Parts: sequence; structure tokens; C-alpha cells
Amino acid sequence: MDFCSIASGSSGNCIFVGTEHTGILIDAGISGKRVVAGLHAIDRKPEELDAILITHEHSDHIKGLGVLARKYGIPIYSTAGTKQALLGQRSLGQIDADLLREIRADERFCIRDICIEPFRVSHDAADPVAYRLCHGEKSVAVATDLGFYDDYIISHLKDLDAVLIESNHDINMLQVGTYPYYLKQRILGKRGHLSNENAGRLLGEILNDKMKAVMLGHLSRENNYEALAIATVCSEITMGDNPFKAEDFLIQIAKRDEPSQPIAV
Repeated sequence: MDFCSIASGSSGNCIFVGTEHTGILIDAGISGKRVVAGLHAIDRKPEELDAILITHEHSDHIKGLGVLARKYGIPIYSTAGTKQALLGQRSLGQIDADLLREIRADERFCIRDICIEPFRVSHDAADPVAYRLCHGEKSVAVATDLGFYDDYIISHLKDLDAVLIESNHDINMLQVGTYPYYLKQRILGKRGHLSNENAGRLLGEILNDKMKAVMLGHLSRENNYEALAIATVCSEITMGDNPFKAEDFLIQIAKRDEPSQPIAV
């Protein structure tokens, strides 16, 4: 199974997961043209995509969705609440109703040889989920846009081979930055985004001996930077109450404007 970030950040998110027989996008929050270019960069074709899984309806997760769905006829999977929110987005244009497929959190479903487990996250959207994807004994997950984590989240991120996890902001940068007070409170709240510190603490709960790679994603352009995210997360892992050190794992940034190197698990 191949796992690759085509784009990840507060300005747009799109992740590819695929096997020899199946291709799936998680979100399409960049232009259709950029999605296609990103797929070509990893030797994949948009015509071969079997599904787009949507986490929630915010623009940085759906910007290119309408174009891709119309041009390539790709089925779109989302929760009922997210589906209704998508139908209310004029920017997406008209989407064929037959392409919209409803899913439910905690109900497993399969697309060809990949099985998908949606699970609830806390974010200020209609009905958001994150996704765990499994192929045989291998599994990866994408967990972004979560204001906090708990035992439920941890349980869905156990025993992974690779993960993309949100490391959105540095708390101090956000607090002293130029964002208005209400926006700072939204980001810091339980329906906001995960900080570098909390990303590191969550990783400390889910790292395991078979974890091949960790990608830190959805970094804020204004309230974070790559070196700080890596340093903070690695410090939390190494100093945390777990048997691992950060150097035991490949930990990298999911880039904002370019595809990452695909991870094969």
C-alpha cells in the first residue's frame, strides 16, 4: 500500500492511498489541476481513482472536489452531515447525485482491496471524520482537524504502519500572533486544531514497533514552521511516558505545496 501527501496545510489538503489495484484520495482541498499534477508526480492517474473520501466540508479540504468529480466521475464518500454541507457549497458547482455515497463513523466499508474505517473527530464542521485504511495486515491513517484527542481517537490509531497526523500550530506563536481573539480561541478550542505539543503527545500514545513513518500535516502558515513542528513533536515523544525515542522513527513534514515521497507499507 502506498501512502502519499499531495498537499497538506491550512491552505489545502489532499492525501493519496493506493495499492496496485485501487486508488483513493482523502480530501481534495487544492485545485483539480494541482491534484492531477500531484498524482502524475507519483506515477498515478486521476482516471484510475476509485474514490474521494471527504473528512469535512471546509474549503481547504474540498476546493478541487467538484472539478475532479465531474471530469473523472469519481465517487465521493462522506458522512450524511458532510454530504448536506457539500450540497450547500455553491463553489463546488453541480455534482451528480449518483456520485455521492453516505458513510457512517465506526462502520467499516471496503473499496476494492482497501477497507476504510471512518471515526469521529472534534472539529467545527457539520459531521467530521478521520480515516483509517487497511490492506491485508497493513494500515495507515489520516487524522487532522481535531481539537483534542481521547481514548476513542487513540484506539483508532493503534498498531498503524504509517500515519499523517495534524501538527497545526505552536501555541505561543498563535497566542502572540496577529489573528483576532475569536479565531485564536477557535483554533485553541476543543473543536479547533491540534498543536505541535499535543501532536507529539498523541504520537507517544500510538507509536509501535512496526510504525514505518510519521508525517506531520496541516501546518499553519502563520502560526508554525517546519523545524519548530519537528523539534516540538520529537521532544514530546522522547520525553514522554513511552518506550520510544523520536529517532526511532522517520518523522517528516507533509509539504504544503508539493507531494511527499510515497511511503510503501
